[in-house]
Amino acid sequence: MSSVVTACAVAIAETGTIVLDADTDQGRRRVSLVPDHHICVIRVPAQVVDSVPQALERLDPARPLTWISGPSATSDIELDRVEGAHGPRTLEAVLVAD
Repeated sequence: MSSVVTACAVAIAETGTIVLDADTDQGRRRVSLVPDHHICVIRVPAQVVDSVPQALERLDPARPLTWISGPSATSDIELDRVEGAHGPRTLEAVLVAD
């Protein structure tokens, strides 16, 4: 199993979403999409906001944004669910106090 460790631009408490913006501590977008296991380090409270509108205020729309709310999934024609179809099968968040 391949793994990657990144930071994030912001984390949204309401939705459980982590947003990456390809900053130096996050690597290029493909770094977070190819491995089976993604570990994201979140600085608390500096990177955590309550809602999506608060996150949007902190993000630069000119940067490539990747919004992650858990493992990707898809279903085939028989409705068999497959996780990790377009990204990691496992996402772990590590909260670190500032």
